[in-house]
Amino acid sequence: MGLKVRLVIMNFLEYAVWGAYLTSMGRYLGNIGLGSEIGWFYSVQGIVSIFMPALMGVIADRWVPSQRVLGLCHLLAGLFMCATAFYGQTAGGASQFGIIFSLYTLSVAFFMPTIALSNSVAYSCLSDAGLDTVKAFPPIRVFGTIGFICSMWFVDLMNFQVNQNQFYTSGLLSVVLFLYTFTLPNCPTSEKGERKSLSEAFGLKAFALFKQKRMAIFFIFSMLLGVSLQITNGFANPFIFSFGADPQYATTFGVQHANILISLSQVSETCCILLIPFVMKRYGIKNVMLIAMFAWVLRFGLFGLGNPGSGVWMFVLSMIVYGVAFDFFNISGSLFVDQSTSPDIRSSAQGLFMLMTNGIGATVGTLGAQVVINHFTVGKTIGAQTYTVGNWPLCWFLFAAYALVVAVAFALVFQTKKNEAEA
Repeated sequence: MGLKVRLVIMNFLEYAVWGAYLTSMGRYLGNIGLGSEIGWFYSVQGIVSIFMPALMGVIADRWVPSQRVLGLCHLLAGLFMCATAFYGQTAGGASQFGIIFSLYTLSVAFFMPTIALSNSVAYSCLSDAGLDTVKAFPPIRVFGTIGFICSMWFVDLMNFQVNQNQFYTSGLLSVVLFLYTFTLPNCPTSEKGERKSLSEAFGLKAFALFKQKRMAIFFIFSMLLGVSLQITNGFANPFIFSFGADPQYATTFGVQHANILISLSQVSETCCILLIPFVMKRYGIKNVMLIAMFAWVLRFGLFGLGNPGSGVWMFVLSMIVYGVAFDFFNISGSLFVDQSTSPDIRSSAQGLFMLMTNGIGATVGTLGAQVVINHFTVGKTIGAQTYTVGNWPLCWFLFAAYALVVAVAFALVFQTKKNEAEA
C-alpha cells in the first residue's frame, strides 16, 4: 500500500471519530434530559485544547514517536468514549450530568491532541519520502472531511442520533485507528537541538505580539468571532429536530435526517477551501475576514427564518454559507498570522490564534449560547422523544446580531497595510 493511501486512511479515520457525535450529540443529550447542559459538552473541547495538544506535542517531540502518541491517545479516547456510551445506555433518562460529563471530558481530552498529531505524522512521513507537503498534504486532508461526512451519515441512517450508539461508533473507530497506527512509518523524535522549549510548545512566546497594536486588535477580534464557531455544531441538530413537535413538519426529511442535512456544511467547507487562494489575492485579508463575518450573520439569520418544510431552502443555503464563514475566517486568519510574524515565533503565533478562536472564543460562545437558548426554550416530551421547543428564531437572530456587531466593529477598527489591501 502506497504512503499517500496509508495517510488517506489515517485522515479518514481521524475525522470519522469526530463526525460520529459532534453534530448529533446535542440531540442525544436533550433526549436523556440534559438539553440544558449541551453547552458544557461542546465548550470542554475548547478548554482541553488550551493545554492538551501542547502537552502531547511535547511528549511526541522529546520522547515518544508521533505515531505512537497518536495511537495511545486514540486508544484512551476510544475507551473513555465507550465508557461514556455504556453509562448512558445503563442509566438512560436517569443519567447524571457529573458522571457522563466526566467520562466524556476524559475522552475529548485525549482526542483533541490527535488532530495536530495526525498532521505531524503526515508531514513527517511525506517529508521523509521527499515529497512537497504543501502540494501533497491538502488532497490527503480532504479525505478527513469525507470521513467526517461518512460518519455523520452512518449515525443518521442507523438512527443513532437519538441514543448513545453514536458514542460507541466514535469509540470503536478510535480503537481501530489505534491499531492502524502500527502500520504507519516511524516518526523519530526531534534531535536535542531541534526541540521546542516548553514556552514555545504552549505558545507563550507569541503573547509578545500583543505589544503590537495591529496584531492585538486582530487577535481580540479573532476571539470575538471565535464565539460563533461551535454554536451551530452544538445546537443546529436539536433545533432542526424540534420541528418534529409540530405535526406539519414531523415527517419532513430535515427532521428525520438532520445529520444528513447538516452534512452539507462540511461539503461546502471542502469546496470553499479551494476558493481561498483566489479570494485572498483578489480581495485581501481584511475583506476576506469581513466576508467570513457577514457569512456568520447569514448562517444564523437563515436558521432563524427557515423551517424543514417550505423554508428548507433557507436551511440548505445556511449550510452552503457555512463553508465561507468557517474557512474564510480560520484559514485566511491562519495565513495572515503566518505572513505577519517572524519565523522564530511563527508556530507559537499559530498556537495563539487557535487559543483565541477555538479555545477561549468557542468556549465562551458555546456557554453563552446555552444561556440564551435555555432562556427562550424548554424541553417537551412527546411519546419517546424529547424536543427542545420555544422561541428558537429569536435565539438565532440574537446570534446573528452579535456577529453583525463584530463585523461592523472589525471593519471600522482593523487597518490593513497598503500591500495587503492591494493583494
